[in-house]
Amino acid sequence: MKVLLAGGSGTLGTLATDALRADGHEVTRLGRGAANDARADLLDREAVLRAVDGRGFDVVVHAATAIGGKSMTRHQDMYPTDELRTTGTVNLLAAARATGARRFVAESMMFGYGYGDHGGAPVTEDGTPFGPRGRTAPLERHVGAMRTKEELTFTADGIEGIALRFGLFYGGGTTDTHMVPLLRARRLPTVADRGRAQSWVELTDAARAVAASVTGGRAGEAYNVCEDEAVSFSTHLRAIAEAFGTPRPPTVPAWLLRAAPLAHSMMTTDLRMANAKAAEGLGWRPTYRSSVEGVRALAARAGALAA
Repeated sequence: MKVLLAGGSGTLGTLATDALRADGHEVTRLGRGAANDARADLLDREAVLRAVDGRGFDVVVHAATAIGGKSMTRHQDMYPTDELRTTGTVNLLAAARATGARRFVAESMMFGYGYGDHGGAPVTEDGTPFGPRGRTAPLERHVGAMRTKEELTFTADGIEGIALRFGLFYGGGTTDTHMVPLLRARRLPTVADRGRAQSWVELTDAARAVAASVTGGRAGEAYNVCEDEAVSFSTHLRAIAEAFGTPRPPTVPAWLLRAAPLAHSMMTTDLRMANAKAAEGLGWRPTYRSSVEGVRALAARAGALAA
């Protein structure tokens, strides 16, 4: 397949490029950075169309975000990504039509099910509504952008749309380069679990799901991509601290994090996803049962490389 990958120079995009090429696909990376093969601001429709002019693709993958290594503590930190999920999707769908692509794969995420308490049962793609109205205006802006991205993907005429609803990312290029330094500096607090947990997925596993979705999965369907066992933010951070030998993250009252409202919303959400549909429809399974196992493996690899 010839694949146009928006966001191909990001952490997930780089790994997805490797996974796609390992499967024999030809990948063209689209974005603003110099590492991309076709350069354009995804929010500029005409620039996107110029960048792909004269090219032909079978599949377009929208994995572009504006998160990178930035702090995700305030709601406004997510606004650029919200715009990539709305305006950026419209522009990429135009590029898909212009280049003859028949399939469009959208990177989605678990918080599209809504922030807050979802109870202890894992949510499923077909049994749980996606994109409920957010409880506050900022949360609606985030959830609404995820809702819009999927709606645009599934309703595009003549294009097979697939959405991958990822759990929270961790792995090389994020955990070791961003989380570990913050833990060493004692600048990454957490809150008490109180029975809450969230779904996670290791980045190379997420990249494998992207590669699988190029030829697998059914049009108009969404797939949860996460590990079998959900763990809380505090459990995840303590596992990183133990594996990498950093100080344990301090536990603070949840109200104290209201100064960082986006982080507060994520840490106090109880949301576990079921991944059986991805196993059946994409032939995808996670490498690790939980992120606790995954960060231990990451630390072991980092130690071996250092040695």
